[in-house]
Amino acid sequence: MPFVFYAASAFPLRQEANPAMRLLRQVKLGRTGPTLDEQLTLIWNNLRAILASAEMTVDNIVRLTSYLRDASFVEADQSARLAALGGRAIPTTAIVAQTLHEDWLVEIEVIAAA
Repeated sequence: MPFVFYAASAFPLRQEANPAMRLLRQVKLGRTGPTLDEQLTLIWNNLRAILASAEMTVDNIVRLTSYLRDASFVEADQSARLAALGGRAIPTTAIVAQTLHEDWLVEIEVIAAA
């Protein structure tokens, strides 16, 4: 594994599976408010920054999984994803995971290919 980007937590936010594929997992790391929209905005900003560190953009995302604390978050998550990807459709899964840390309303995992 040539490069791993660690945050304050004990798990990697970026892992290279090979030179062309990256797995990125992002939660609301950084200063943000408690609302879903604020967390989604920060997560997508962080994903863009992590992708840029690998000389990639959101156009390189080929697969996405959202882990939502509540099923009522699906529409906001979908809207944020479509806005971030410029309306581009990719294989996507949304999972309701009530076991997320109580401060996390959403966690997003993407696979990007160069």
